[in-house]
Amino acid sequence: MATSFDTALSNSGIGRTNATTQALANATGKSTLDQSDFLSLMTAQLKNQDPFNPVDNTQMVSQMAQFSSLASQEETNSTLKAIAAKLGATSSSDALAWVGKNVLTEGDTAYPLANGGMQAGIELDGDATDVTVTVQNANGQLLRTESLGPQSKGTVNFMWDGTTDTGEAAGSGPFTISAHAVNGTDDVVSRTLVWAPVTSVQMTNDGDPVLTVPGVGQIPASAVRSVG
Repeated sequence: MATSFDTALSNSGIGRTNATTQALANATGKSTLDQSDFLSLMTAQLKNQDPFNPVDNTQMVSQMAQFSSLASQEETNSTLKAIAAKLGATSSSDALAWVGKNVLTEGDTAYPLANGGMQAGIELDGDATDVTVTVQNANGQLLRTESLGPQSKGTVNFMWDGTTDTGEAAGSGPFTISAHAVNGTDDVVSRTLVWAPVTSVQMTNDGDPVLTVPGVGQIPASAVRSVG
């Protein structure tokens, strides 16, 4: 875009110096020129041209072609952005199909599987030399502490067999999980991810459906990490 404006400035007999750029910025209140500024500049050129030595047709056609190309490029970019946003969004039909299924999302309240165990995840913002996971019951009683050892940045899967540190059955839950990750002596930012069923879906005006997930609450569909 800057090349087109530089050409227009040159065709108008204006050198693009720091002083010129600053003057344009002061006049428009912007640090860069856009499509409307391009048109204003060309219009000003036509108004202020020497009537005895007008801008020749070649320059006019060249500038109009630049303007048309710039407008077409911006329209294409806007269209591509809209298409990308549409493709990346979760459709209403997709979200409705999640009702009755389990989704993995950020949370700390987890329910046991049919076999009494529990599956969860730890999301790490950096590499860790050690990740420790703790499981508590609804009363806050510590049930299990487990070290996952060194882990790389990303999502770490955590499986718990449903027994306490003493080997007893932990019960039917729900359970609260937490994680602490370190890299040497430094803490690593982390968050716990839990699997929970979707009981209902609410449509929204912004196109991001809201899911009702027991133990977690209402979450946007974009917060879902995985569906199973």
